[in-house]
Amino acid sequence: MFDAPARLVFSAFTRPDLLMRWYGARGWRLVECEVDLRVGGRWRFVSQGPGGERMVQSGVYREVDPPRRLVQTERFEQQSYPGQTLVRHDFTELAGRTTVTTTLRFATPEGRATALRYPMTRGVTESYTRLADLLATTSEGAS
Repeated sequence: MFDAPARLVFSAFTRPDLLMRWYGARGWRLVECEVDLRVGGRWRFVSQGPGGERMVQSGVYREVDPPRRLVQTERFEQQSYPGQTLVRHDFTELAGRTTVTTTLRFATPEGRATALRYPMTRGVTESYTRLADLLATTSEGAS
């Protein structure tokens, strides 16, 4: 849950200038961020780790319903499992605070099992901590 209105949280998930400020686990940062926010539009993120390693992920927007829902495909360039993942973010605001519920649907059970072996919980937690810090200091996109 984030202490910000859904419009601002949705903006933080979709505007490159805001994504560049919070997206990524500790030590990682976005160095490229492309967003074509429309159904059928493509997105592409390039992240750089603390040792200079790079990670590229991209996909296509399937549903864009600001500030309530964002549905997109996702695939990593160096992906160790087959197929695309369908990612759905639901933004639910109550009294100025927003809960983000993210659902991942993997192409195969084996892909899901492989992804669950990665430290995703730690990475998402660190990334969302950065997002909470950003939301506490900005009102960009709230109007």
